[in-house]
Amino acid sequence: MNLAVLYEDEWLAAIDKPAGLLTIPTPKKESRTLTSILNDDLKQKGLAYRLRPCHRLDRDTSGVIIYAKGKSSQKKMMELFRLRKIKKTYLAFAQGVLSNNQGQVDSPIEGGPSLTRYIVIEKRKDFSIIEVMPVSGRTNQIRIHLKAIGHPLVGETKYAFRRDFKLKAKRLCLHAKELSFTHPMTNQHLHLVSELPADLRDFLEKHA
Repeated sequence: MNLAVLYEDEWLAAIDKPAGLLTIPTPKKESRTLTSILNDDLKQKGLAYRLRPCHRLDRDTSGVIIYAKGKSSQKKMMELFRLRKIKKTYLAFAQGVLSNNQGQVDSPIEGGPSLTRYIVIEKRKDFSIIEVMPVSGRTNQIRIHLKAIGHPLVGETKYAFRRDFKLKAKRLCLHAKELSFTHPMTNQHLHLVSELPADLRDFLEKHA
């Protein structure tokens, strides 16, 4: 696959993840994941190191994902995520028109405190384009919180029934747009950006 590298140095690599790929295998032990594709490529090039994911994106979520080139840098990056020192910004298409132009959802997920902030960028006939900033990092947090306020993601099938909404999409309309953080090795401030992929741009044009 032709995977775009958004940033790379001797410790980290940021990849522009396409929708449709798992980050790592599930208990079903899928052989083809983003991580396996990247590391197979390194192996073919004769490079000794292997990339280790520092966080995950859902199969159907596209956008910025960070890999480490060693255990030490992976551990430090994962600690930044755990301490909420990485600012994450997603672009999402939510069903319906949100009444507030900004807000937050503060409700527990699996018994743990969870906070998601959002800003409405544009309101269209059947959906809203929003920037979503998850403060905590629970699994499927954005999907769960948007469903909780009555505006599940367009293309959602796990937390909402497609038949309940006339607006359909071929995949979950969620894109990991930006990550901002201080590099754990160099103390350099990094602001990594992934442009909206072609399929989501096409969706916006189709539903202008």
